[in-house]
Amino acid sequence: MNLTPDPEQTGAWLLAPVPHGAAFNPHHPSALTTPPNTTLEIAALARFQQIAHLGMNKLAADAELHDALVIGSGPVALGCVLELHRRGAQRVRVLTTRRDPPVAAVPGVVLVAATDTHTADVVIDATGQPHRATAWLNEGGVLGLLGTPNQAHRLAALPMHRSGWTVHGMHELASYDHAHYREAYATCARWLTSAVTPHLTTACCRLVPGAHAPQLFEYLQRPHARPTEPILILEWQ
Repeated sequence: MNLTPDPEQTGAWLLAPVPHGAAFNPHHPSALTTPPNTTLEIAALARFQQIAHLGMNKLAADAELHDALVIGSGPVALGCVLELHRRGAQRVRVLTTRRDPPVAAVPGVVLVAATDTHTADVVIDATGQPHRATAWLNEGGVLGLLGTPNQAHRLAALPMHRSGWTVHGMHELASYDHAHYREAYATCARWLTSAVTPHLTTACCRLVPGAHAPQLFEYLQRPHARPTEPILILEWQ
């Protein structure tokens, strides 16, 4: 996703699915506009929360979200936790192996490096490994697939059948409607502007000069070398 200052609104940003560093077309048919006075960091956070917002609209009908277990602590998981908080969840367990990830600063988050199996009525996988997520799901529970799975990852039908699980694909472009897509983003951006502290946005976002992109991508391929901040923003001049 590419961002550029909105030439028609001071303090607003345009977002469009344009490759990093490419010329930005402000008339792109899928472009979004942030509300006025949205910071760059909030614009980026809202983009990941929007993914969860759209997916959770499908999930909410079948699930009580007050004590969900979110697997992962990267940008997709962060957006999911923020959206759960916006929807009133008082407690969200986050299963992660990372120490002190920024998502821990979201109110109501409880970090767990391990948890007993079959202890959650709602599990949302933000890692793309849903075959692991089922270990924590209660009978009759709901599994949300928020992270994009690898084609090699399979969910066995027999335990799904016997356990009475409901599985929801949470891809943001399912049943895509641009007006709804745009409103979901604006809802997240407005809420973040009023609800999230500058400390959290700083902890979650790292700005990197675009000229350093090759070194950054090489760094990301090293085992356990990912920066602490889950959201990386390349600044192109």
